[in-house]
Amino acid sequence: MLNQFLIVITIAATLAATAADWPEFRGPTGQGISTARQLPKEWDQTKNVAWKIEIPGGGWSSPILYRGKIYLTTAVADAGKLSLRALGLEASSGKIAWNTEVLTATTVAKHDKNTHASPTPIAEGERLYVHFGQYGTAALDLAGKVVWRNTDFKYSPVHGNGGSPAIVGDALIFGCDAASNPFIVALNKATGVLLWRKPRETDASRKFTFSTPLAIEVKGRTQLISQSSGAVIAYDPKDGREIWRVRYGQGYSVVPRPVFGLGLLFIATGFDRPNMLAIRPDGSGDVTDTQVAWTISKGAPLTPSPLLIGDELYFISDAGVMSCVDAKSGTVHWQERIGGNFSTSPVFADGKIFVQSEAGVTSIVKASKTFEVLAKNDLKERTLASWAVDDGALFIRTEKNLYRIENSR
Repeated sequence: MLNQFLIVITIAATLAATAADWPEFRGPTGQGISTARQLPKEWDQTKNVAWKIEIPGGGWSSPILYRGKIYLTTAVADAGKLSLRALGLEASSGKIAWNTEVLTATTVAKHDKNTHASPTPIAEGERLYVHFGQYGTAALDLAGKVVWRNTDFKYSPVHGNGGSPAIVGDALIFGCDAASNPFIVALNKATGVLLWRKPRETDASRKFTFSTPLAIEVKGRTQLISQSSGAVIAYDPKDGREIWRVRYGQGYSVVPRPVFGLGLLFIATGFDRPNMLAIRPDGSGDVTDTQVAWTISKGAPLTPSPLLIGDELYFISDAGVMSCVDAKSGTVHWQERIGGNFSTSPVFADGKIFVQSEAGVTSIVKASKTFEVLAKNDLKERTLASWAVDDGALFIRTEKNLYRIENSR
């Protein structure tokens, strides 16, 4: 109990210290939780739009907010060639401060719901780290100058790239789960040099996945949680040694990022039969038969990540069925259809849950054991990217534009 209390205090302190930053996929804890206040409750394409700017090229990387700037990636295609770029924008005005070509490549096949710039950047210290899947990874300074590039890891993706990187200590870590021979790597974040590389060894016949790792603390020890097809694996981030794993059959193409709290790790297991699992992460070896606390099949997501708020776990299926369950037991409080199709991961902020459909409709849902939709707002633009959040402002990327949504003064 004391360890759980200390973890909660640590997360709260982190959020308080970085309330103005949203420096990676799903924010400062990587779990979609914000301390932001005074967020707008109503908007459309013009109402409560502080600014809107067209983003060159295309990409579903989520925007991040760091030290007053918005960072994202994009891919500009021309005659079969790709210019893979990182952008820095002024958060206050939307003005593009810099637009840097990081890598070049040749266009390859991808899924309609994917792009050549889908992984979300991550910022720490004086560096911005960008990842373009099989094309390569790079670090830039905050003025947009490339510090290092690594294009050593060649593999054949299925549907394109997707999973975002995570930083743990000196390591930048990401999965390379392709059509065959999947693996996970850690690079030295200062130099881009390989620290370790581990193969993914599971029984899943379809090897590709798009997961984003999450670092957690268990009994004073850091675990790097990363999902592959067929299993979720906890690694020692220092050397890549496997600590434990839970198998989930043939689950593949895993997209949702895990969440952690109350002594439990919550994961989704991917296609073709998605489940939500609650796992006790204090075991070792193969703990499939001993450490799974509960499983839910109905309404489990394929793409959006879950949210842990207090004692409740919230998640929304790709088909728009939203669920609230008791996080410790898996008991369902409610399951209701929101309407629409969903890929964006939900956000909890200002005491409310924000869930946005692929058509650009955001439902604001009360975080409660009783289902209640507080508002609905429509940007009327396709969107699959998740958000960045600041006090009073939401940053929303659509297929063509980036919006800053805030209450009009």
